Amino acid sequence: MAPELRHLRYLLAVAEQGSFTRAAEELRVSQPTLSQQVKQLERTVGVQLLDRTGRSVRLTDAGEAYAHYARRALRDLAAAERAVLDIADLSRGTLRLAVTPTFTAYLVGPLMAELHTRHPGIALDVRELAQDRIEAALLADELDLGVAFARPHLPGIHATPLYTETLALVAAAGTGRVAPLAVRDLRERQLALLSGDFATRGHIDAYLGQHRVTPRIAVEANSVHALTEIVRRTPLATVLPDAVTHDHPYLVPVPLEPSLPARTVVLLRRDNAYRGAAARAFTRIVGEHVRERGYAPA
Repeated sequence: MAPELRHLRYLLAVAEQGSFTRAAEELRVSQPTLSQQVKQLERTVGVQLLDRTGRSVRLTDAGEAYAHYARRALRDLAAAERAVLDIADLSRGTLRLAVTPTFTAYLVGPLMAELHTRHPGIALDVRELAQDRIEAALLADELDLGVAFARPHLPGIHATPLYTETLALVAAAGTGRVAPLAVRDLRERQLALLSGDFATRGHIDAYLGQHRVTPRIAVEANSVHALTEIVRRTPLATVLPDAVTHDHPYLVPVPLEPSLPARTVVLLRRDNAYRGAAARAFTRIVGEHVRERGYAPA
């Protein structure tokens, strides 16, 4: 008897949970049924796939090898199902997108609005994730596309350059100064900055360290939206992509001298992944948006 899809799902659930009890709860089947089905799979392939002797259940060496291909089979099947449901006229479909956090402040809103206006039948799943998690999710076929930065990428990730992002000091409109500011003068400014778990903060800290500037940090926040609201309502300034000010008229960019190193924004996808109509439509919209806004080419 050939293994069925449920056998693969059951095996992987037990391996991920490390327990038949927890896997049965997740799958909403009885534990005896789950155990019987896994044993049936082991009889079919002729080897023991799970080691049940320890405090937790784990894959045997043979089980690890089998699970690798089982995951791939289920991933390919899911892609096949999406391909069948994908309608070229975009009357329906799905797009699973992730972006690194700063893009939610200026890029996600306009792009999602344009995509929804043109193709309201597309269901959107938009997530804000760190770049490492975006690339891992693309490789696991949990995402269709990601927007992040150029850097050494994981094997199997394809990156298409979109534009060059520049960072600037961002202050409330009406504060009077929009002329370039020397980086040494930041010693006299109180700042509100992203917290240290953001890659952008690391980029800022490296720049300030290079120029031997120790900033006066009054606020640290783990939300770009929180920072823009704080800057809007206080004398504090922040450092964010200058594009953030395009859709926030109450904010103005103040160029720093010397300027912060620019970063290349890229569109990420998995090599050889199926590109649905929704993903292709989003890619076109991104290109149009970059040209219309006049972002610096990559």
